[in-house]
Amino acid sequence: MERYNSLNAYLKRRFGKKMYKLAVDAGFTCPNRDGSKGTGGCIFCSAKGSGDFAEAGADIKAQLQNAKKRIESKTPDDCGYIAYFQSFTNTYAPADTLRRLYSNALGVDKIEALSVATRPDCIDAENAALLGEINRTVSVFCELGLQTANEKTADLVNRCYENAAFTNAVRLLRENGVEIIVHIIIGLPNETEADLLNTVRFVNSHDVQGIKLQLMHVLKGTRLASMDFHILSQDEYYRLLGLCLQHLRPDIIIHRLTGDGDKRLLIAPLWSADKHRVLNGYMRYMEENDIIQGSEYKKTEE
Repeated sequence: MERYNSLNAYLKRRFGKKMYKLAVDAGFTCPNRDGSKGTGGCIFCSAKGSGDFAEAGADIKAQLQNAKKRIESKTPDDCGYIAYFQSFTNTYAPADTLRRLYSNALGVDKIEALSVATRPDCIDAENAALLGEINRTVSVFCELGLQTANEKTADLVNRCYENAAFTNAVRLLRENGVEIIVHIIIGLPNETEADLLNTVRFVNSHDVQGIKLQLMHVLKGTRLASMDFHILSQDEYYRLLGLCLQHLRPDIIIHRLTGDGDKRLLIAPLWSADKHRVLNGYMRYMEENDIIQGSEYKKTEE
């Protein structure tokens, strides 16, 4: 029994093969780092702009080739790859610059799709149209960092945009046929269970196709590391993650159920360091507690 709408199953249906993401760093920054909206970035974001596992270097093609070589012993010959622009805000540049970077990535052998991580306030009509144009040739996914729908929490974490920017970005991207993946964080400072479920309902109310559910990691060198707030235990995380899945629309693809912070930087929660153990434990938790994506959402729709 499929208890949730998994990314692996979706990609196999869509591409007919196993697909792997290759994360790159294209040298961007963010408007809440460079002073245009704020400085310092989000308080939980690492010095690498949440791209701690991305490749590095000036040339995008070389980064992708290096990433392919790094995992080639684990991948079947008939697999495909997704070029994942992960670090910082990957639409925060003029459209001609974006076109060149994306085109370079798509010129690498066996790259069959593009995934672009960005901020909702850095989506405009021009870059949304560019992503839509590329989407007519290869599949394009746009990842939007919402994190929370509670704007008080958003201010606390230095997000530097209002929820209306998210709504506008979703509209622009969907008008251009681009699939949207939303990032939300479980365990943000001062957030309650009600806050989290309100964020899930906010996501449900938008035309989004995927979601990444991320555990709140505390990393060295971040402003979050100096704050005093409740760190979730593994059992607490499992319970909240289960509630999110139950209240989430059943058609939304689950791109992530947790995350693994760079072990060299991870301060807390230390139980999250072994991602495979955490995920295996959560699969058991779902079985034992009969967690099914959308089960509570369906009740509200009846």
